[in-house]
Amino acid sequence: MGEHARILDCACGIGTQSLGLAKLGFQVTGCDLSLRSLERARQEASKRGLEIEFAVANMLDLSSLLQSQFDAVLCMDNALPHLDSEHQLQVAAGQIRSKVREGGFLIASIRDYDRLIKERPVIQGRWFYTDSGKRRIVFQIWDWIDIQRYRFHVYISQEFPKGWQTLHTSGSYRAVQRTELTAALTQAGFQKVIWLEPAQSGFYQPVVVAQAG
Repeated sequence: MGEHARILDCACGIGTQSLGLAKLGFQVTGCDLSLRSLERARQEASKRGLEIEFAVANMLDLSSLLQSQFDAVLCMDNALPHLDSEHQLQVAAGQIRSKVREGGFLIASIRDYDRLIKERPVIQGRWFYTDSGKRRIVFQIWDWIDIQRYRFHVYISQEFPKGWQTLHTSGSYRAVQRTELTAALTQAGFQKVIWLEPAQSGFYQPVVVAQAG
């Protein structure tokens, strides 16, 4: 893909990937269900002088996006496992395929659920960060609902001048295994499905690359 390729960042959140891609010269459209996240993404793009179109859209129905024929669609940071059934995964794969030009690509990342579904961890982290001299601690608790679904709780303790504050948020995921996602993409019309490990891609999660056939 050339630097002027058109990219759809699906489930873009606060624009983590969108901002970097736009800075590199790509023409980026970002979509997400969260109005709050999109507002933050617009603010971050404005601060950096980047032109990015952000729109509200559900990956289960991308028909509200008038554009199509994107050179690539991104779906990063474990977004697809938010879908709560195999059927929804298949629908989302079809919707994404409808936005990719022939020969274009889907690039997505998920957690290594092939391993995690066997280990069934109940805690992730603790991770320690320092931002502008202030410390931050992040960890997660996972409550497994059944063999494939779990509810996660994220706790972020942040150091402020007047002391520490802790934020708690939660959500649910479905542990999507690679064979299931590969099958959904193939059924949707993608081919040449390739999985890349973090050591190969440099990204922190396993990445799947598939070409629209």
